[in-house]
Amino acid sequence: MDIRPTSDRLRETLFDVLTAGRPDALAGTVWLDLFAGTGAVGIEALSRGAQAVYFVESSARAAAVIRENLRGLGISEGFEIQERETGRALRLLDSQAEAFDYVFLDPPYRMQEAYGETLGFLAQSRLLRPASVVIAEHEKKFDPGERFGALQRFRVLKQGDAALSFYRT
Repeated sequence: MDIRPTSDRLRETLFDVLTAGRPDALAGTVWLDLFAGTGAVGIEALSRGAQAVYFVESSARAAAVIRENLRGLGISEGFEIQERETGRALRLLDSQAEAFDYVFLDPPYRMQEAYGETLGFLAQSRLLRPASVVIAEHEKKFDPGERFGALQRFRVLKQGDAALSFYRT
C-alpha cells in the first residue's frame, strides 16, 4: 500500500498547535481527513473531542485499516468513511452542503499535483466555514503554494523531512 502515516511526533505537534494548551479546543468540531491512510489524524481528532470525522480514502485496503483501527479503539460513532477518490468525495460532500472546521490532507508525496487540485477545490467550495483551518502535510522540500483562491497560507511548521502548511480564508 502507498501509505505513509503521519509520524507520531508530527501529529502531536499538529494537535499541540491546534489546541494551544486548551484541552477542549477541538470539542464539537467537524473534521475532514483527506487521503486518510491509516486514519491516525482523524482518530486523534476524535480522541480530542471532535464531534465527527469524515475519512476519505480511495484504497480499499487502507479503508479497511481505518475501520480496524476505529473498531480496535472502541470508536463506533462520530465518523464516516468515504471509500472513493478524493475529488469525487469532495464533490459529493460539497453537493450535500457539508462544512468542516478542520480539513487535513496528506496525499502521497509523489502526487504533488493533488495539493493544488485539492486546495483549489476547497477554496471555491462550500466545505469550509469562515473560521476553518486547512492543514496540508507535505515534504519539507516541496512547497504546495501560498494561496489558492480565498485560501491563504498563514503558517508553515517543519519537522524532520515533513512540513505542515496551515491555510485559512
